[in-house]
Amino acid sequence: MIMPKMGDGMEEGTLLEWLKKDGDAVKSGEVIGTIQTDKATLELEAPGSGTLKGILLEAGGTVPVGKPIAAILKSGESLPDGWGGASASAPAAEAKSPEPTPPAAQESAPQEPAKAEFSETTTNGNGNGQQTADTSERVKASPLARKIAKEKGIDLSGIKGSGPGGRIVEKDLTQVPRSAPAAAPAPVPAATKPAAGDREFSLPRLRQITAKRTTESKQQVPHFYVTVEVNVERISHLRELFAAENSGKVSINDFVVKACALALRDMPDVNASFKGTSVTQFGAVHIGIAAAVPEGLTVPVIRNADSLSLRQISAASKSLVQKAKDNKLAMDEVTGSTFSISNMGMLDVDNFIAIINQPNAAILAIASVRRKAVVAEDGSIVAGERMNITGSFDHRVVDGAIGAKFVNVVKDYLQNPTKLLS
Repeated sequence: MIMPKMGDGMEEGTLLEWLKKDGDAVKSGEVIGTIQTDKATLELEAPGSGTLKGILLEAGGTVPVGKPIAAILKSGESLPDGWGGASASAPAAEAKSPEPTPPAAQESAPQEPAKAEFSETTTNGNGNGQQTADTSERVKASPLARKIAKEKGIDLSGIKGSGPGGRIVEKDLTQVPRSAPAAAPAPVPAATKPAAGDREFSLPRLRQITAKRTTESKQQVPHFYVTVEVNVERISHLRELFAAENSGKVSINDFVVKACALALRDMPDVNASFKGTSVTQFGAVHIGIAAAVPEGLTVPVIRNADSLSLRQISAASKSLVQKAKDNKLAMDEVTGSTFSISNMGMLDVDNFIAIINQPNAAILAIASVRRKAVVAEDGSIVAGERMNITGSFDHRVVDGAIGAKFVNVVKDYLQNPTKLLS
């Protein structure tokens, strides 16, 4: 088994936890662990049936894509001599250079994979940690959660886990304050010394990756932005009709997804990606929906959105966002987007600009619908419903005129929503 490539631009993966132990039987396609990628927390499936052996990557460890992390052996098979070697990886925060091994020892026995050590716990036969510091109560927690708890001085016995069977996982600790003093920090200038009431939190892996990817995008991609105001009164009327027919709710976001999908089909120049010395224009339209989760930001993908109806888009969007919140997204649900949408309409904002989700060439930001005074065609002042949308474009792929035309094509679809009903 190798660290799989489970997302666009993924260069490395972090193993959050194994759901199987060394020596357990596994079946092909069975979920045996969870992996944190640059997009989301995903399930790790067994690529074949057999016995899980020779685990090289412990919980919390990070390795590049393609590196071995374990083996699945069929009946009669055994690990090769020297299995693991330099492939074993302890959690990044605790990784150390291995001690030189005498040649005789190397020849007599294969190297054991690196193991994370947690001095405040012991482990029973079921793989569950048991605290030995302040309480004898058995606490179920992932190794990564135990590592974070140790660093922050957190007593796990008082925390309710959200993992399988009440198991404490990383996200359960992100908002828990330190309960024990950390090592004395290096002196800092008086102006930056912590004040009373300040708290410091370790960043979850997904938020670390979100910070890295957004920084890279802003530094590497020459963004430009185009904002237009959209009349959404006809959309509001259609939504009322849908509700009256008891045919299910369709959100404004669903209309925007459909409008963008058709606009991308009309303007393939925007449905593209920069490749260094070339540009790829995609034949399919796959829309990424930015979804905020407690650990950071993830972008599940509605595939072939241009061929879906509004109700199909609505159902797909609801399902994907819920899976994102539950950390249950599959690999094909977070890969392959050709365009992205970020919606803050529910957060009462007049306007905002979004950072491009590489390798996409563009992203559309949706602001809140406002009831405001507008000038009618006859010159009178009337009340109307308006919404700002802002396109962020990669200037290496999309010229200014093309970006401006694209947001206006999206606007035209939204102001004539019957075009979106087919």
